[in-house]
Amino acid sequence: MGMVEGRIVKALSGYYFVQTPGRIVTCRARGRFRLDGSSPLVGDSVRIQEGEDGSGFVVEILPRRNFFLRPAVANIDCLVMVAAAVNPVTDPFLIDRVWAMAEHHRCGMVLCVNKADLDPGESLAEIYRAAGLPVIRTSAATGEGVESLRKAVAGKICAFTGNSGVGKSSLLNAMEPGLALLTGEVSKKLGRGRHTTRHVELFSLTGGGYIADTPGFGSFDVEQMETIRASELQYCFPEFAPYLGRCRFADCAHLREPGCAVLEALEEGKIQPTRHASYARLWEQARLIRDWEK
Repeated sequence: MGMVEGRIVKALSGYYFVQTPGRIVTCRARGRFRLDGSSPLVGDSVRIQEGEDGSGFVVEILPRRNFFLRPAVANIDCLVMVAAAVNPVTDPFLIDRVWAMAEHHRCGMVLCVNKADLDPGESLAEIYRAAGLPVIRTSAATGEGVESLRKAVAGKICAFTGNSGVGKSSLLNAMEPGLALLTGEVSKKLGRGRHTTRHVELFSLTGGGYIADTPGFGSFDVEQMETIRASELQYCFPEFAPYLGRCRFADCAHLREPGCAVLEALEEGKIQPTRHASYARLWEQARLIRDWEK
């Protein structure tokens, strides 16, 4: 049998399940991946060698757009951050931390202000519209914004995240009814609540693309998120970009320094105060972590 390209949609116990144009092929990886540390990840585009018995071997990982280690997944095109302005109210810092991580990994992001039937969340939406982030107001109960969200993720590998209770499950099921297996009764039957680690899996979307069912993004343990180095953090806030390189000091941290172009933009209302406050908080966290700890 010949070589074929596909995408890893599930990895379990040393087996990789690769979606090829015709079917899913169960594969092992060639030993050299384990030796050089570049193990295949769910989401990877790969080249496989099919065997006579219908199984295969992953022989090459094609170039990645990005990869995350918590959760272990590659080639995420879009993170959908689900937030709410009611029951529970999402802390903007959580949104800012996820967006910084998305920027760090060169990954797109969409903010979904959910439960719009209960509270439209205008002030929350306005912060992020002003910062240049695509915002979709949604309600799983009324169907508002569901079609817009479907279009935003069509053809992409996406992952949903957000704090507990914001309605990710209901929104996913409204957007893609076939995804009911991600939530509710099936999850209980599988005993997912009892296990802290779960495998990552990609599920096909009817509009093309995939959604990643990821324990790391889904349950969203903020403490498990990687810390971006303080020196790199300024590049993870897109609205800072026009002002970088225009400060009086070349090593400006954009916190309290005189002649800081970012702080001037903040004073002039061109940067949202909550966004800069989150930057300062993330900068302090990054400063406390030594390089060897990362």
